Amino acid sequence: MKKDMRFSCYPFMREKSCLVDYEIRTDSLTTRIGSVFPKLEGEEVQVIVDDLKVIHPMAYHINGSVRGKLAVTEEDLQFLSDRYDFYLQHVGEQFNRFVLPQGVEAAVRLHICRSEAKKSFRALHKVSEEREVPEILFNYLGLLANVFFLMTLYVNKVSSQPEIEFVSKSYPIKKRKEEVK
Repeated sequence: MKKDMRFSCYPFMREKSCLVDYEIRTDSLTTRIGSVFPKLEGEEVQVIVDDLKVIHPMAYHINGSVRGKLAVTEEDLQFLSDRYDFYLQHVGEQFNRFVLPQGVEAAVRLHICRSEAKKSFRALHKVSEEREVPEILFNYLGLLANVFFLMTLYVNKVSSQPEIEFVSKSYPIKKRKEEVK
């Protein structure tokens, strides 16, 4: 009997390799990025729309770059690094605080993307215990998570939504040099 593809949501689902988990995780990341677009309205957030138009397909490129041909280049990593610098310049000191994932809906969705990027990084680490993984994929995913965080701060800032700082009861807070004096 011929296999009926209607019962197969992904051809590699029954593999034992962690690679499948990574591919599913990056598929989720790609989906979450797509969910941000409808919540980005207005001229002040057009820069994020433009950046996500580049980042969105890259999430699928990082997906296929282990099983298939490496599709992430140094230029892709440089683009992301430049965007990191751009958002950092606009949010300034806010970046030095740990904040609760909240705010306007676009920011919350970007926080979810940040979390998905971190989960993808972790899944990629598990893959690297089974096979060789190009370091650029780790660099891209780590930077991507940080860019998403900066985007959340940017969206909340231009939306006049204050950040809520989180102060951990579990970890000691390191005093800044200015505070110690």
